Amino acid sequence: MSGPGTSGPPAVWSSSGRQAPPVPSSAAEAERRALTALTRLVEPPCPPLVRLVEAWGACEVLERIASDDPAAALPPDSSGGAGARERRERWRQRLGRVDVDRDLALAARSGARLVVPGDGEWPAELADLGDDRPLALWCRGAALDARPARVAVVGARAATPYGEHVAGTLAGGLAQAGRSVVSGGAFGIDAAAHRGALLAGGTTCAVLACGVDVSYPKGNEGLLRRVAEHGTLVSEYPLGTGVTRGRFLDRNRLLAALGQGTLLVEAGLRSGARSTVGHARRLHRPVMVVPGPVTSPASAGCHVELRRGDAVLVTCVEEVLDVVGQLGGDAVADPSDPHLRRTDALGPDELRVWEAMPLRGVLRVDELCGAAGLTAPEVLGRLGALAARGLVQPEGGGWRRT
Repeated sequence: MSGPGTSGPPAVWSSSGRQAPPVPSSAAEAERRALTALTRLVEPPCPPLVRLVEAWGACEVLERIASDDPAAALPPDSSGGAGARERRERWRQRLGRVDVDRDLALAARSGARLVVPGDGEWPAELADLGDDRPLALWCRGAALDARPARVAVVGARAATPYGEHVAGTLAGGLAQAGRSVVSGGAFGIDAAAHRGALLAGGTTCAVLACGVDVSYPKGNEGLLRRVAEHGTLVSEYPLGTGVTRGRFLDRNRLLAALGQGTLLVEAGLRSGARSTVGHARRLHRPVMVVPGPVTSPASAGCHVELRRGDAVLVTCVEEVLDVVGQLGGDAVADPSDPHLRRTDALGPDELRVWEAMPLRGVLRVDELCGAAGLTAPEVLGRLGALAARGLVQPEGGGWRRT
């Protein structure tokens, strides 16, 4: 039995049980197969399993779940809650129905792949989710862009023509500016955002609350096919997984994490899109909101978000780009050029926020507001621009220089 920090044996799992599965050709392949199995055992997010995999490796955790040896017990979870023994027994029962080879064959037929931490296309910004981050991602389509050049565009399914027009126009403008548009693949604002990006010849990413091989909603089957052809379908759920209301809400944290900022176009008071805004706030990502007619219930949720005071009101793509930073609009200082500094291409307000940050240590947004003499929305917008240039990053409830 291996210990923490080791890769564990190259064990994989098959529901046949009595028949030994093929031996992987490398430790990396063994970890990938183990993660394939583990995604079948839990409903994400699952912080206890994420912590175990981080400490022991996927192979070791999977072996301990499957083992009859009492010495193979999983260590207790430091956060408390349900005991390790109960969790292990629950996961072990589910493991009997897992067949990694079947999943990989299904992935090959559907053009899907498993993306795991350490892969070149793994989005580094998912680390900001902490223990709520996914174990792995199932993807169809193009490789995810490793740069933080994505904007999440969200809103109501029951959108008005006004909302769909604005979402499509803004998404198209973002695509033309070099941004990838992230949304949820649903009817309404999501669909309008995906279409706008595609019509502009840009890339778009649909984060699904089901397997990437499941066409949901059925009415968007053609659109999702186009997204897979010109962008990426992404899900933390295994192939064949259907939708539930809870999965939509859990999925929203990925939308917020993958976007450098979140843009709420149209949302009623009870719209699930507002949960994405909540996740963006917790991640210290800029929140932008499009206002609507004061007589329209479809925009009532947007107006509530604006009244909080920490969201930025936007009405055009230029205002969105002002918040998240112009990608490629201004020359970014080349660190290999001795005549340029990293901050030479910063605008005045970006430079004020940068200079307000200590050389070492973390500052909260409210502290930066006082130091830079800017409002919270202004500071959040400039932090997004600085993050796009790789100059700052969120940490421990605040921000620090990189």
